[in-house]
Amino acid sequence: MEHRRLHPWNVSLRRAARIQEKLRSRLRLNAPPRRWTIRHVAGADVSYDRGSDVIYGAVVVLRYPDLAIVETAGAAGRARFPYVPGYLSFREIPILLRAFRKIRVRPDLILCDGQGIAHPRGFGLACHLGMVLGVPSVGCAKSRLVGDHEDPGRARGDAAPLTYEGRQVGVVLRTREGVAPIYVSPGHRIDLGRAADVALSCCRGVRIPEPTRRAHIEVNRLRREAGARRSP
Repeated sequence: MEHRRLHPWNVSLRRAARIQEKLRSRLRLNAPPRRWTIRHVAGADVSYDRGSDVIYGAVVVLRYPDLAIVETAGAAGRARFPYVPGYLSFREIPILLRAFRKIRVRPDLILCDGQGIAHPRGFGLACHLGMVLGVPSVGCAKSRLVGDHEDPGRARGDAAPLTYEGRQVGVVLRTREGVAPIYVSPGHRIDLGRAADVALSCCRGVRIPEPTRRAHIEVNRLRREAGARRSP
């Protein structure tokens, strides 16, 4: 799966912020066309080696709506950008692109373990990855980066608006009764309502949507196996 080369990745924090602000104006956050059908959804996740700059990325493609695994791909390399909240796309997307290049089934939607527009500059990892790949994308984060919200109800599907600087940037979504909610925000080429609906439809009795959960399992498997090979 190919991607667009929109800018270099190994840049300063100041230039990274300018890139985010420039690309934010190109986001499309409208409802998908009626003819849009989700046949395959991908989950993407990244893992790190503690105490080193080694980074791993994994992509899992699942059939929708039954979420059977169709394809997996992973990659390992060295991070060239520091770990700075709000700029993780510059650290993580390069290794994810190496994994995406290995997959043959082009997904109709990507779920990311990270933020969409619920981001200080309105351009989180899900926005960035969706734009680079030209695929609708949704951020499904386990923690809040920006914004304020009330607690959603405790039942599955209960949600509360996540607002930042006077506008709604996401939803705080309860994906399973009694467990902590997740923070869903649109990334690219999808609106907020559809982003939340699809995220919930991809949950299978656990807190995290199945595509990102499977990607999390795969990337940590890659990291453990690489560590075992390095051990004497």
